[in-house]
Amino acid sequence: MAWFDKRWKTDPIPQSEALPGRDEAILMPKPHFVTGASLTEVKPGEGVIFFAMGCFWGAERIFWETEGVSSTAVGYQGGYTRNPTYQEVCTGATGHTEIVRVVYDPAKVTLEALLKLFWESHDPTQGMRQGNDIGTQYRSAIYWTTDEQEKAVRESAKMYAGALDKAGRKAPTTELAPAGPFYYAEDEHQQYLAKNPGSYCGIGGTGVVCPISPAPAD
Repeated sequence: MAWFDKRWKTDPIPQSEALPGRDEAILMPKPHFVTGASLTEVKPGEGVIFFAMGCFWGAERIFWETEGVSSTAVGYQGGYTRNPTYQEVCTGATGHTEIVRVVYDPAKVTLEALLKLFWESHDPTQGMRQGNDIGTQYRSAIYWTTDEQEKAVRESAKMYAGALDKAGRKAPTTELAPAGPFYYAEDEHQQYLAKNPGSYCGIGGTGVVCPISPAPAD
């Protein structure tokens, strides 16, 4: 059975071997632990984009602390299993990466500013790992929800690849794709570092600056 096949820990699992999952959602989201905002609501004019930067605990905190971000939530995306559990995702048998759902107000923060934060806050060159965290669920990824976001994402990726090359670093391995189904992680993982101050945070950048120039917010 794929669940027990260790090769899927660091190699992407084919859809035919992924766990099927379940129809029932793992979580009925509560309000944001830090801000009290809804984890599901998107107000008119707001944007939604998804960032994977390794362990989602530390990645989520980066964005909820960013001015102009209305709400954040962690979950699983980019795989095949319906409504997976954390334990299932950690086996590599779902194909998902740990992801942060970011809802933002373009009048207060630009997408370019968020992309710059993404590229500089982790190491996007490591493939199926982030630091000491090894596995397909720790891969770097951006999933967009609009054509305009896709254009900005691809341009930023090209810019950062050039900056990394000039610095003598490897090319990014970040997955760039339209957003597929997003499954909320269990409540214990939502805003984890606010609920558990001082706990593990594996976030760390390359030290290479992304040359993107964020335009002023609308």
